[in-house]
Amino acid sequence: MGKVRVAGFGVSIDGFGAGPGQSLKDPLGKRGPELFQWYFPTRSFREMHGESGGETGPDNEFGRRAMEGFGAFILGRNMFGPAGDDWGGPNWKGWWGDNPPYHTPTFVLTHHAREPIVMEGGTTFHFVTDGIEAALAQAKAAAGDLDVKIGGGVSTVRQYLLAGAIDELHLAQSPVVLGQGESLFAGIDLPGLGFRVTENVPTEQATHIVLAR
Repeated sequence: MGKVRVAGFGVSIDGFGAGPGQSLKDPLGKRGPELFQWYFPTRSFREMHGESGGETGPDNEFGRRAMEGFGAFILGRNMFGPAGDDWGGPNWKGWWGDNPPYHTPTFVLTHHAREPIVMEGGTTFHFVTDGIEAALAQAKAAAGDLDVKIGGGVSTVRQYLLAGAIDELHLAQSPVVLGQGESLFAGIDLPGLGFRVTENVPTEQATHIVLAR
């Protein structure tokens, strides 16, 4: 049985994992893309989008690790589409085009039922309406011996942390201060949940911190 991991999760110095005001125009919230300036120039990011070139080094290595070794993903509702009940319209199939970067079964937490969507490249979106435990059970069954990635957003990561379900977190702390947005750890006692820092790698664009139980 694999682990349950959070990986490549951008966070600001003041602890926000997304900016305020997520919308179709601002999928990561206002100023949210500032949390991923470490990732966008890397070779791993460019290859994921079918492009060549890109930077190598620690940021690239952590970016690569953040998408490898997973047999299933779990996403919150707003990670799949803009907030609201209409999923961005009747033909909405996610932010990523016809070939999303997951390439595995991907389970979307929602209160609004929807039939599974089969995409190119091996991604199938399954919509789970009966809670985080049900989604995790389905994801573990789909992943087999591989890991399950809790892909976000902030609310989803917090729910699985508080449920004691996450084994490892990789945070990429960017040198930006958002001031407002979605706070990742407010009210959460990470040492109390058994986490300790196992890696700490600074780069020009981020500090990569891995915590494990």
